[in-house]
Amino acid sequence: MRAADRAGMLGEKSHRIGGRISPALVEQAKKQTGIEADSDLIEFALANIALDDDFGRVLREVNDTVSPDLKLGF
Repeated sequence: MRAADRAGMLGEKSHRIGGRISPALVEQAKKQTGIEADSDLIEFALANIALDDDFGRVLREVNDTVSPDLKLGF
Protein backbone atom coordinates (compact mmCIF):
# COMPACT_ATOMS: atom_id res chain seq x y z
CA MET A 1 0.00 0.00 0.00
CA ARG A 2 2.97 2.31 0.55
CA ALA A 3 3.97 1.82 -3.09
CA ALA A 4 0.45 2.67 -4.24
CA ASP A 5 0.49 5.75 -2.01
CA ARG A 6 3.87 6.87 -3.38
CA ALA A 7 2.50 6.39 -6.90
CA GLY A 8 -0.35 8.77 -6.08
CA MET A 9 -3.06 6.12 -6.27
CA LEU A 10 -4.50 6.55 -2.78
CA GLY A 11 -5.61 10.17 -2.82
CA GLU A 12 -9.23 11.28 -2.90
CA LYS A 13 -11.72 8.49 -2.24
CA SER A 14 -14.74 9.52 -4.27
CA HIS A 15 -15.27 6.50 -6.56
CA ARG A 16 -17.79 3.89 -5.43
CA ILE A 17 -17.77 0.21 -6.43
CA GLY A 18 -20.58 -2.27 -5.85
CA GLY A 19 -21.00 -5.91 -6.68
CA ARG A 20 -21.81 -9.37 -5.42
CA ILE A 21 -18.90 -11.51 -4.29
CA SER A 22 -18.68 -15.02 -2.85
CA PRO A 23 -18.53 -14.84 0.96
CA ALA A 24 -15.97 -17.67 0.94
CA LEU A 25 -13.69 -15.63 -1.34
CA VAL A 26 -13.96 -12.56 0.89
CA GLU A 27 -13.40 -14.60 4.06
CA GLN A 28 -10.29 -16.31 2.67
CA ALA A 29 -8.87 -13.03 1.33
CA LYS A 30 -9.35 -11.40 4.73
CA LYS A 31 -7.72 -14.37 6.44
CA GLN A 32 -4.74 -14.28 4.04
CA THR A 33 -4.21 -10.53 4.37
CA GLY A 34 -5.34 -9.78 7.91
CA ILE A 35 -7.53 -7.02 6.48
CA GLU A 36 -10.90 -6.76 8.22
CA ALA A 37 -12.80 -4.00 6.37
CA ASP A 38 -14.31 -4.75 2.95
CA SER A 39 -13.31 -1.33 1.57
CA ASP A 40 -9.70 -1.82 2.69
CA LEU A 41 -9.64 -5.30 1.14
CA ILE A 42 -10.93 -3.99 -2.20
CA GLU A 43 -8.40 -1.15 -2.14
CA PHE A 44 -5.58 -3.62 -1.38
CA ALA A 45 -6.64 -5.94 -4.22
CA LEU A 46 -6.89 -3.09 -6.72
CA ALA A 47 -3.50 -1.70 -5.66
CA ASN A 48 -1.91 -5.11 -6.22
CA ILE A 49 -3.34 -5.27 -9.73
CA ALA A 50 -2.40 -1.66 -10.51
CA LEU A 51 1.19 -2.17 -9.35
CA ASP A 52 1.72 -5.56 -11.04
CA ASP A 53 5.05 -5.60 -12.84
CA ASP A 54 3.99 -8.08 -15.58
CA PHE A 55 6.91 -10.39 -14.72
CA GLY A 56 5.16 -13.55 -15.95
CA ARG A 57 4.18 -12.06 -19.30
CA VAL A 58 7.65 -10.61 -19.86
CA LEU A 59 9.33 -13.92 -18.96
CA ARG A 60 7.14 -15.75 -21.51
CA GLU A 61 8.01 -13.15 -24.15
CA VAL A 62 11.72 -13.90 -23.72
CA ASN A 63 11.01 -17.64 -24.02
CA ASP A 64 11.41 -18.32 -20.28
CA THR A 65 15.09 -17.39 -20.31
CA VAL A 66 17.15 -14.67 -18.70
CA SER A 67 20.47 -13.22 -19.78
CA PRO A 68 23.50 -15.14 -18.47
CA ASP A 69 24.94 -11.72 -17.58
CA LEU A 70 22.08 -10.94 -15.18
CA LYS A 71 23.39 -10.37 -11.64
CA LEU A 72 21.07 -12.16 -9.24
CA GLY A 73 22.77 -11.03 -6.04
CA PHE A 74 24.11 -14.38 -4.86
